[in-house]
Amino acid sequence: MFRNYFKTAWRNIVRSKGYSALNIFGLAIGMSVALLIGLWMYYQYSFDRFLPNYERLYQVRRNFWSNGDTLTFSTTSLKLANTLKTQVPEIEYVAESDWMGPHGLTVGDKKFYMRGAQIGDNFLKMFEYPMVAGNRATAMSDPYSIVITQSTANALFGNEDALNKTIRYDNKDNLKVTGIIKDLPGNSSLQFAFLVPWTYVEQTNTNIKNNQGSYGNNGYQIFIKTKPGVSYSQVAAKIRNIEHTEKDNTNAMYSYVIMQPISDWHLFSEYKNGKAVEGMIAYVKMFGIIGALVLLIACINFINLTTARSEKRAREVGVRKAIGSERKDLIFQFLMESVMLTVLAFAISLLLVEVALPYFNTLTDSKIEMPFASIGFWLIMLVCIIVTALVAGSRPAFYLSSFQPVKVLKGTLNIGKAGTLPRKILVVLQFSCSIALIISTIIIYQQIQHAKDRPSGYDLNRLLITDAKGDLNKNYTALKNELLQMGIVSSMTFASSPATDIYWHTDLDFWEGKNAGETVEMGAVVIGEDYFKTLGMKFVEGRDFVNNNDTTSVIFNQAAIKRLRIKNPINQIIGWNDKKFKIVGVTNDALMISAFSSADPTMFLTTPDTQYELLYRLSPKIKTQEALTQLNGIFNKYNPGYPYKFDFSDENYARKFNMEMLIGKLSGLFAGLAIFISCLGLFGLAAYIAEQRTKEIGIRKVLGSSVSQVWLLLSKDFIFLVLISCFIASPIAFYFLNQWLLKYDYRIGIGPLVFVLAAAIAVVITLVTISFQAIKAALANPVRSLRSE
Repeated sequence: MFRNYFKTAWRNIVRSKGYSALNIFGLAIGMSVALLIGLWMYYQYSFDRFLPNYERLYQVRRNFWSNGDTLTFSTTSLKLANTLKTQVPEIEYVAESDWMGPHGLTVGDKKFYMRGAQIGDNFLKMFEYPMVAGNRATAMSDPYSIVITQSTANALFGNEDALNKTIRYDNKDNLKVTGIIKDLPGNSSLQFAFLVPWTYVEQTNTNIKNNQGSYGNNGYQIFIKTKPGVSYSQVAAKIRNIEHTEKDNTNAMYSYVIMQPISDWHLFSEYKNGKAVEGMIAYVKMFGIIGALVLLIACINFINLTTARSEKRAREVGVRKAIGSERKDLIFQFLMESVMLTVLAFAISLLLVEVALPYFNTLTDSKIEMPFASIGFWLIMLVCIIVTALVAGSRPAFYLSSFQPVKVLKGTLNIGKAGTLPRKILVVLQFSCSIALIISTIIIYQQIQHAKDRPSGYDLNRLLITDAKGDLNKNYTALKNELLQMGIVSSMTFASSPATDIYWHTDLDFWEGKNAGETVEMGAVVIGEDYFKTLGMKFVEGRDFVNNNDTTSVIFNQAAIKRLRIKNPINQIIGWNDKKFKIVGVTNDALMISAFSSADPTMFLTTPDTQYELLYRLSPKIKTQEALTQLNGIFNKYNPGYPYKFDFSDENYARKFNMEMLIGKLSGLFAGLAIFISCLGLFGLAAYIAEQRTKEIGIRKVLGSSVSQVWLLLSKDFIFLVLISCFIASPIAFYFLNQWLLKYDYRIGIGPLVFVLAAAIAVVITLVTISFQAIKAALANPVRSLRSE
């Protein structure tokens, strides 16, 4: 019996090649989109879960209460790390760390800038990344040791065995390679090329000891691993108020220590009022819905094309019932066809995904692979095939099997509204989803462009940044003078943060008008001479620093002055870090952190000591490539222990839009595919309706109807359905997109033009899709269509 069902289903598929191809191809595209999105969702979910005992790993964070708002920071103090080690027995390991900037690694004539971490000695006992050489337990016990990844080993030592070899670190000390870690997977939140023990930092950096005495010196990251059997709540309750022993420290008294599980780092990276509520999880949910909608659109195609051809299958149903077939047999027969079509579509979708995956990985900056070797993957795919086949095939199976054999064989079967109304409802649903995706794509691109067009507050054109490593600190003045004299740069400065970020936040002790118990957390940037000139920032009032020794003065941006509620700020005194400073200037706001948010309140201080970053603007009189060639030689002259490395600040600023750009590209791609799948179904329906009304069209042409009148006759019903879809999709899209926009301080308003444009796009695409069949039917010779009469 099963064999007979299979043979009959295959014959029906082969007999109607055109409709079968439309069904299979549309379903294959829908399944490809759903599979790609599903793989991407799983990839996002899998971050850091490959680590053994990941459920016991946490990052320590700090909630800071600031005038009714709770701000969350990932930076904590070294004193807190020491306190957790000694006062919380439920914690097995604690690792303090510093991930600030790249470091120089040198072996012979090979010089590299690489990003790594100076981190607590227990780190590898906590984060059990696979090691290809060395002992995890002892690899970081020697202060002058270094653990590197396989890629780092290959870059520095080639095919030689790197274990126990020596690497020159920051052109200061020789470190012995005591461990080699397998290259980190793409779904690891922590990415590094090397690890240096924290004991090395303690022995070589005299400032570290000064930073261990207060909970207010927050500039480090802390990771912990709890003991087996210890729950999150057990530790969270103990550490919440652990800093409140420093009664005179405002920062400590208003800070509440929290911890975030490693499994939440990637998905819940954004905090609101002290709780992790958003992040990548929002986009995972959004694209999960999009994937389901695209697959639903493909299933609707199947349903509509199958039920539309019901008259051609009606006699088959009548004959089968007349010779004794029961309804359940017919239902099984039609479901068998659905399963076969779905299996064929799934096979094609696997090929499509395999071809598309490299491009998708490039687009999304992922490292997704097809898990062909996973039994779980195939079980999930089997369930998806069955569910898709049932969703797509159940309506046709139950509908076709309900035909009465007497009416069918007498030719008195009238499909009527019972067959056409559900089909129209499904077409409306299908296009409502597609139009909503079109509206979403337009709004996302408008929001991105709105932020890009926003004045940044400074000039990033031809502004370069280089880490002040090695000899650049002591040779800064000579380097700057030579670059200016040669006309390569028009201005140069240094700072503790790049132009497009703020590394350090702090809180003020006092200012005029401060309320009792009030705290203000703001960005702090330590800068050198010509900083504002180099960045192109303007003074609203007051002056610049006299020179790098003007260390008792402070400059605020407008956002900081507004936040502090200071009127007439020039020459007013503020207190910070137990010292008094005089406000000498106020600058315009610059978007250093986010182009979608308000400018961060920021204060600028100066120092005679060169800081982390060198910023310099290329002279307009020299070509970029020529300047870079000369810069390479001059930087190597003053800093021979390091390769010359730079970043363009405008490129760093552009990266702030990466997530929104990705969402826009993916939305546009999936909206296009959704429309394409919908049009496949529309094309099939138009062809069938034109075939069904062949004689009617012939009679109308004999009676004088023009081609345009026949075209309008066949098109108007579809246009009407698409317009209904526009009215349904618009308010739904408006609601969800408005909710999405609310998370941005700087955002567009949603006007009616967007919905008109989306409707126009949908109508034009519909007309193009159905016009081929409509015009073909209108141009047909009426003699042939009426010959049988």
